[in-house]
Amino acid sequence: MSGAGIETVAFRMIMNPGQGAEYRRRHDEIWPELSEALLQAGVLDYRIFLDPQSDHLFAVMTRRVDHTLADLPRTEIMQRWWAMMADIMQAGPDHVPVQVDLDPVFHLEAPAA
Repeated sequence: MSGAGIETVAFRMIMNPGQGAEYRRRHDEIWPELSEALLQAGVLDYRIFLDPQSDHLFAVMTRRVDHTLADLPRTEIMQRWWAMMADIMQAGPDHVPVQVDLDPVFHLEAPAA
Protein backbone atom coordinates (compact mmCIF):
# COMPACT_ATOMS: atom_id res chain seq x y z
CA MET A 1 0.00 0.00 0.00
CA SER A 2 1.42 3.34 -0.95
CA GLY A 3 0.09 6.74 -1.69
CA ALA A 4 0.25 10.32 -0.65
CA GLY A 5 0.80 10.52 3.06
CA ILE A 6 1.18 6.75 3.58
CA GLU A 7 4.30 4.60 3.99
CA THR A 8 4.98 0.94 4.64
CA VAL A 9 7.89 -0.23 6.76
CA ALA A 10 9.08 -3.68 7.83
CA PHE A 11 11.23 -4.90 10.68
CA ARG A 12 12.39 -8.09 12.36
CA MET A 13 12.25 -9.11 16.02
CA ILE A 14 13.36 -12.33 17.70
CA MET A 15 11.15 -14.41 19.90
CA ASN A 16 12.62 -16.69 22.55
CA PRO A 17 12.58 -20.36 21.43
CA GLY A 18 9.33 -22.21 21.97
CA GLN A 19 7.23 -19.11 22.66
CA GLY A 20 5.18 -19.03 19.44
CA ALA A 21 1.90 -20.12 21.01
CA GLU A 22 2.29 -17.70 23.90
CA TYR A 23 3.21 -14.82 21.59
CA ARG A 24 0.09 -15.51 19.51
CA ARG A 25 -2.11 -15.83 22.62
CA ARG A 26 -0.96 -12.48 23.98
CA HIS A 27 -1.59 -10.77 20.66
CA ASP A 28 -4.97 -12.46 20.30
CA GLU A 29 -5.79 -10.76 23.60
CA ILE A 30 -4.16 -7.40 22.80
CA TRP A 31 -5.44 -4.70 25.08
CA PRO A 32 -8.05 -2.50 23.35
CA GLU A 33 -6.35 0.63 24.72
CA LEU A 34 -3.06 -0.44 23.09
CA SER A 35 -4.77 -1.03 19.75
CA GLU A 36 -6.39 2.38 20.04
CA ALA A 37 -3.05 4.04 20.88
CA LEU A 38 -1.44 2.50 17.78
CA LEU A 39 -4.31 3.61 15.56
CA GLN A 40 -4.30 7.11 17.05
CA ALA A 41 -0.53 7.31 16.44
CA GLY A 42 -1.09 6.73 12.73
CA VAL A 43 -0.94 2.97 12.18
CA LEU A 44 -3.24 1.94 9.33
CA ASP A 45 -2.27 -1.73 9.06
CA TYR A 46 0.11 -3.79 11.22
CA ARG A 47 0.92 -7.44 10.60
CA ILE A 48 3.41 -9.71 12.34
CA PHE A 49 4.51 -13.03 10.85
CA LEU A 50 6.43 -15.82 12.60
CA ASP A 51 9.14 -17.98 11.04
CA PRO A 52 8.84 -21.00 13.37
CA GLN A 53 12.19 -22.42 12.23
CA SER A 54 14.17 -19.37 13.37
CA ASP A 55 11.77 -17.82 15.92
CA HIS A 56 12.09 -14.57 13.98
CA LEU A 57 9.10 -12.27 13.82
CA PHE A 58 8.64 -10.17 10.70
CA ALA A 59 6.45 -7.11 11.04
CA VAL A 60 4.97 -5.04 8.22
CA MET A 61 3.36 -1.75 9.15
CA THR A 62 1.54 0.75 7.00
CA ARG A 63 1.28 4.13 8.64
CA ARG A 64 0.60 7.75 7.94
CA VAL A 65 3.72 9.70 7.04
CA ASP A 66 2.79 12.18 9.79
CA HIS A 67 2.56 9.39 12.39
CA THR A 68 3.42 9.97 16.05
CA LEU A 69 4.74 6.49 16.85
CA ALA A 70 7.92 7.97 18.36
CA ASP A 71 5.75 9.28 21.21
CA LEU A 72 4.38 5.83 22.17
CA PRO A 73 7.45 4.59 24.13
CA ARG A 74 6.81 7.33 26.69
CA THR A 75 3.24 6.17 27.32
CA GLU A 76 2.24 4.00 30.25
CA ILE A 77 0.34 1.55 28.01
CA MET A 78 3.37 0.89 25.79
CA GLN A 79 5.65 0.49 28.81
CA ARG A 80 3.26 -2.06 30.35
CA TRP A 81 2.95 -4.02 27.08
CA TRP A 82 6.70 -4.20 26.57
CA ALA A 83 7.26 -5.29 30.17
CA MET A 84 4.69 -8.06 29.72
CA MET A 85 6.30 -9.23 26.45
CA ALA A 86 9.93 -9.08 27.64
CA ASP A 87 9.92 -12.64 28.98
CA ILE A 88 9.14 -14.19 25.59
CA MET A 89 11.25 -12.14 23.19
CA GLN A 90 14.61 -10.46 22.91
CA ALA A 91 14.41 -7.04 24.52
CA GLY A 92 16.72 -4.43 25.98
CA PRO A 93 17.00 -3.66 29.68
CA ASP A 94 14.16 -1.14 29.28
CA HIS A 95 11.97 -3.97 27.84
CA VAL A 96 11.96 -2.40 24.35
CA PRO A 97 11.95 -5.26 21.84
CA VAL A 98 15.15 -5.62 19.84
CA GLN A 99 14.12 -4.52 16.37
CA VAL A 100 16.04 -4.55 13.08
CA ASP A 101 14.67 -2.50 10.19
CA LEU A 102 14.34 -4.40 6.91
CA ASP A 103 15.29 -2.87 3.57
CA PRO A 104 12.71 -3.09 0.79
CA VAL A 105 13.97 -5.02 -2.24
CA PHE A 106 10.79 -5.72 -4.27
CA HIS A 107 7.32 -4.23 -4.52
CA LEU A 108 4.39 -5.19 -6.73
CA GLU A 109 1.27 -3.09 -6.54
CA ALA A 110 -1.96 -3.36 -8.50
CA PRO A 111 -2.61 -0.36 -10.72
CA ALA A 112 -5.13 2.15 -9.46
CA ALA A 113 -8.61 1.42 -10.71
